Amino acid sequence: MRLSRYFLPVLKETPSDATIVSHRLMLRAGMIKQEAAGIYAWLPLGFQVLKKIEQIVREEQVRAGAVELLMPTLQLADLWRESGRYDDYGQEMLRIADRKKTDLLYGPTNEEMITDIFRAYVRSYKALPLNLFHIQWKFRDEVRPRFGVMRGREFLMKDAYSFDIDEASARKAYNRMFIAYLNTFARMGLKAVPMRADTGPIGGDLSHEFIILAETGESQVFCHKDLVEMGAPGANVDWDNLQGLVDQRTGLYAATEEMHDQARFEAEVPDASRLSARGIEVGHIFYFGEKYSKPMKAVVAGPDGVEKPVHMGSYGVGVSRLIGAIIEASHDDNGIIWPDSVAPFDVQLINLKTGDAACDSACQGAYEALTKAGKAVLYDDTDDRPGAKFATADLIGTPWQLVIGPKGLAAGEVELKRRATGEKTSQSLDAALNRLTA
Repeated sequence: MRLSRYFLPVLKETPSDATIVSHRLMLRAGMIKQEAAGIYAWLPLGFQVLKKIEQIVREEQVRAGAVELLMPTLQLADLWRESGRYDDYGQEMLRIADRKKTDLLYGPTNEEMITDIFRAYVRSYKALPLNLFHIQWKFRDEVRPRFGVMRGREFLMKDAYSFDIDEASARKAYNRMFIAYLNTFARMGLKAVPMRADTGPIGGDLSHEFIILAETGESQVFCHKDLVEMGAPGANVDWDNLQGLVDQRTGLYAATEEMHDQARFEAEVPDASRLSARGIEVGHIFYFGEKYSKPMKAVVAGPDGVEKPVHMGSYGVGVSRLIGAIIEASHDDNGIIWPDSVAPFDVQLINLKTGDAACDSACQGAYEALTKAGKAVLYDDTDDRPGAKFATADLIGTPWQLVIGPKGLAAGEVELKRRATGEKTSQSLDAALNRLTA
């Protein structure tokens, strides 16, 4: 993509209402535009990152055995009345009536709707276990939307829902999502720590939040330091026997502020291994048994022919929220530092003298070679000054910068910069292209 033909409305000044790093950088890098309090338009750069994160989430859900569908954003209020949550959910729920006076709501979550879908089609335990997920926009009318996409009112979320014949089977489904989440966040270059958490309005008796440590986190968290350094389990696990891997991580102390027990923390964790920090929630999983299936009569016939309510769990990932979390965890004074897996472009190609025949020819050849090799390239072919081009490249955080200018070409060299480390090397154009396409 040529920058001269792209839509990248970068800002030189930081908007005064942006109080945290991710919000400031997303606005300055032209990723989002606020349309109302807590509601954002996703501009091309931001949308590219959003789709990459969404795809990683999707792939790991499918790997763990979940099946994708898509539910609507609007839901019938009567479904929530069945479960008993319609009046309990509070003012965060946006309630709507259509022209026929049918009570609707803009879904903040989908436990009721997915239970209704399940009960309409599944009759026997032989169809279980089953896990259904979708990636859809949600709305929660936050009283104080803030921190950009970190705490917006409209947000993109992956939510999955498991259905099992009994508690033992349901806990296996819970474990599959637990491991899938660790793998998901690791693929994005994040270290996510699973922590015991309050179940909140979702309900149930088993819940973990997945927390990324960051100075600007919304709450205090407490854990054993070893959890932060544990690697992801990876794809090559026995998906039918995960309890040992889960126990390895849940056996060490980790809790959010709401669930923290200081006496237990001090008793279980040696002083040198205690970690207290701010954290950002990027995922939340719940097992809640028959909380929805019983009142909504989502039952299946068991092996003995007797009908019984299914056991359920729900599993959420804040897809749009993750962008803010990644930036909070990976940035410097000059801008964003994207992990390779979620970067909007792989390489930023910078022409230091657009209009110079040698520079234009070398840049065009490099652009074609990188594109042919499957690399996403943003080619800065504008007539901006070099300083402005470098500033834009650092701001938007593309992992590699390939800089081509007349002086370098005369010496047979180009400059290759790794954004994450700041390391710059001068080498031939062929060597640089080999490095980028290796």
